[in-house]
Amino acid sequence: MHHQIGVTIKQGPQPWSIIQQQEGFASLELHGAWNPPGDGSTYGQVYVRIVKEDSSENVIGWTPALTDQASHTWSLHLGNIPAGGLYRLETSLQMDGKAAMEWFTRGDMVHHLGVGDLWVIAGQSNAAGYGKGPVNDPPELGIHLFRHNGQWDLATHPFNDSTQSLHMENRENANPGHSPFLSFARIVKRETGWPIGLIPVAHGGSPLSKWNPEEDGMLYRVMMDTILSTGGDIRGILWYQGCTDCTPTESPTYLSRFRTMVESIRRDLDQDTLPVLTVQLNRHTSSNPSTEGDISWGTLREHQRQAAHEIPHVTVIPALDCPLSDEIHNSPAGNLLIGERLARAALSEVYGMSVHYQAPEIQSARLLPEVSQDLAILEIAFNHVKGNLLITGPLQPVFTVEDEEGLIHASECTLTGSNTIQVQLNRSVRGRACLHGAFEENPAAHLPLDNATYLPMLGFYRFPIE
Repeated sequence: MHHQIGVTIKQGPQPWSIIQQQEGFASLELHGAWNPPGDGSTYGQVYVRIVKEDSSENVIGWTPALTDQASHTWSLHLGNIPAGGLYRLETSLQMDGKAAMEWFTRGDMVHHLGVGDLWVIAGQSNAAGYGKGPVNDPPELGIHLFRHNGQWDLATHPFNDSTQSLHMENRENANPGHSPFLSFARIVKRETGWPIGLIPVAHGGSPLSKWNPEEDGMLYRVMMDTILSTGGDIRGILWYQGCTDCTPTESPTYLSRFRTMVESIRRDLDQDTLPVLTVQLNRHTSSNPSTEGDISWGTLREHQRQAAHEIPHVTVIPALDCPLSDEIHNSPAGNLLIGERLARAALSEVYGMSVHYQAPEIQSARLLPEVSQDLAILEIAFNHVKGNLLITGPLQPVFTVEDEEGLIHASECTLTGSNTIQVQLNRSVRGRACLHGAFEENPAAHLPLDNATYLPMLGFYRFPIE
């Protein structure tokens, strides 16, 4: 067996790696070995450079590595690599001080490197991606995926492909399909100019307890190990989870347990302001709806809405208008919408761009002076309406009042301003009361929209009425 002459890289980035930038730059720790070419030369010097993959222009010129003559090893800390790419890392070996660099002895190369931002994909099946059916969402150079086999690759669907997976803990039981996150990455890359690396760790059907280190925590540990294996620094987390926790026992504590998970991730990664971008649950079109199910889904969606207010650097986007592939999984068309909405949230909240991403969200609910005992009128005002509220169908099924005597359904809904709706109730309100909006497991189809963004309102539950 012949020994490889020249420079070999023993520790360094994989092909297709995306390296997390910090303030526009990244660094690499490189180690390896070197062997003389067999022409009688004895003294070696290893050099490393980075060039643009598409043009071979120097990004960082030939840089001498610390080269050990006795052990025939070398090492180099290569810093100040500017955000961008794709890049190629090249090595070469100079023997006995010969000056003609173009004739240095060969060295290993690493192709298709990017310096940009890493985003972790976590949660359950709609994060793993179970959209089925054809859609035009092709791969793009500069959007790369850390696959479950531990290798970087060009990002292509399905992200949660378990071929040669290193982790049985988050292996899918069925072949997954399309997910929102290539759409997300495409927009963020286009607007920032930086490559995007995606790190999928989601698992279909997983409850929050598996992501909370103070409960089961199994998938939390997989996530942290995976992040460490890609360098330990990330730009943010893309979180879509909650269906499995829509039960009477789990939904009431969702917000507190979600906060524990977020705080644990930030502490363990030493990133106090790590962004977490979340998706409020879409509908579940079960053929057996129940009051118990509606309360659980409403409670969980409300906790997702509140998390964006109560936990710093957590955002939420809506999904209630997105089409489904089956009774609970978003279709490819829905995923493209979700990916775009997450991207707009990232561009605004993470990258500081002037981008409107927030959906209409309830601001206040107040009873107008009572008309009669058989009639009450409620005025609802919304925040984050960039244009005007738009009605695309009957709003009466969207809103429900609950007072001390039970539920009161809307009998008429009217737009009264750019961000206000009046709801006529079929009886007066008695005692303390609250308002629900699109809270059910499978809420009304026609939600009020913002006509500037066509974003639907966020669902809410038990909002106090003034």
